[in-house]
Amino acid sequence: MEKVMDYKNGDKLSISSYWVGLLAFAVASILGVYQVAERAGFIPQSAELYFASVSTHGVLMGFVLTTFVIMGFGYFTACRSLKQPLWNSKLAWFGFYLTLFGVVLAAYPLLTGQASVMFTFYPPLAAHPVFYIGATLLVVGSWVWVLQMIMMTLTWKKNNPGEAVPLVQFGNTANALLWAWTSIGVALEVLFQLIPWSLGWIDEIDVALARVLFSWTLHAIVYFWLFPAYIAMYTLMPKLAGGRLFSDEMGRISFIMLLVISVPIGMHHLYMDPGVAAGWKFVHMLGTFAVMIPTLLTGFTIIASMEIAGRLRGGTGLFGWIAKINWKNPLVLSVGLALLMLTLGGFGGAINAAYSMNAMVHNTQWITGHFHLIFAGTVIIVYMGTAYHFWPKITGRKLVSDAHARLQLWLWMWGMFILTIPWHYIGLLGQPRRISSMPYDTPLVERWDLHELLMVVGGVILLVSALMLIVNLYLAQTRGSKEDNTELELSIPVHPVVAIPKILNGFALWNWVIFIYLIVSYGYPILHFFISGDSVGVTPWGV
Repeated sequence: MEKVMDYKNGDKLSISSYWVGLLAFAVASILGVYQVAERAGFIPQSAELYFASVSTHGVLMGFVLTTFVIMGFGYFTACRSLKQPLWNSKLAWFGFYLTLFGVVLAAYPLLTGQASVMFTFYPPLAAHPVFYIGATLLVVGSWVWVLQMIMMTLTWKKNNPGEAVPLVQFGNTANALLWAWTSIGVALEVLFQLIPWSLGWIDEIDVALARVLFSWTLHAIVYFWLFPAYIAMYTLMPKLAGGRLFSDEMGRISFIMLLVISVPIGMHHLYMDPGVAAGWKFVHMLGTFAVMIPTLLTGFTIIASMEIAGRLRGGTGLFGWIAKINWKNPLVLSVGLALLMLTLGGFGGAINAAYSMNAMVHNTQWITGHFHLIFAGTVIIVYMGTAYHFWPKITGRKLVSDAHARLQLWLWMWGMFILTIPWHYIGLLGQPRRISSMPYDTPLVERWDLHELLMVVGGVILLVSALMLIVNLYLAQTRGSKEDNTELELSIPVHPVVAIPKILNGFALWNWVIFIYLIVSYGYPILHFFISGDSVGVTPWGV
């Protein structure tokens, strides 16, 4: 018979995962400041050191921080929302250590300059085989989390037949399935191309095929990162803001749309690649615009939830409710600031998604500014907010100062704007991305100087904010006063869920939809590499 408090047996694993991710984030933030300072000419320039730094920064942010925080978020919210223990505690810890071991393996070639291949590790750039093996173990370890999320949901549904799966766990399961589907692409590339190639087992690989396989993962991974932020917006923020969730069903629809649409659209990253025919790029472009719909639904639902909170707290008039929201809560503030960055970053994403307009900004610093604003801005700031909310629940100790937490979040937003707005602009002025220095003496380059200086200022502000986050959480864990309420309290929808259609309470149908969609969008583009004998290939449309 289960002990009453067994459902808290995921707490230690959750906070351990968060700490690994946050420490990786701190190191990545230091490297980020180094990179903007070198490009601006403030420190001695070294191409070797710069690209080793860029690659390490990208891997730590894009794979280590995200994977561990998402696992920590999932374990904590799954156990607490379902009121049940980890499905298999020993297996969950094995997955954690396997993922961590993969990070340690990959770290050596990264830090020694033997894996300066960016976080995308596109061939023909080649890394030491240990890097690819470490990255593979990281992914395999994360699959244990995927299994845990799925099995915990199935166990709960078996014990609670006919009831609606709590929205927070519905989102966790959708994200687990998203990662399971999208990580197949990079797994195929690494296992059957990059590892054998780096070990000398095969002489050559098809670079165009490798890029197509990685595109399978490359864009959907963004939504893997984004999912916990959206889950927090739907299930945690409305109650903390002082109100209720506008619609539970809208959250389920948005999560399903993100899951189904986001995976088979990655070839919009290959608009300029000759290895993919134009017709297939157009198909992926349509999917890229379609995936904006769940974000628009989320924006509407979350802002409506905020308005409900503001009006319940006494707000009147057209906009008077905004000031009445409980902005003193760090998680609520993080969501509000995230929405501001998402609004600006989303417009940039629409330009990137457009087949023709993308040509203006392709391989310029506009792209770098965009994904930093969306990922490091919108996503990471909500990660910070969830950490501030979860720490007292897990450790039993309050934050030492909510005001310090809020200051840290404000610094992160302003630092991100100061960093990324000039980044977008110098992209429009023609500065290419993935460069370590600008040894050119032209009037065009001179126009970049002020913006490079602003980016250094933004980077320093972000570093200060990142270190403040670590200090705030450490002080809370070691010196915070006792927290009496350690239960996770989820937002209640305006209209309680009495009955829910099966298609909004499970994923059997949606997995089949994804499977068919993947065959349609990736089947022939991958198959033609094996049947055409032509690395560029043709499509049924003769392009």
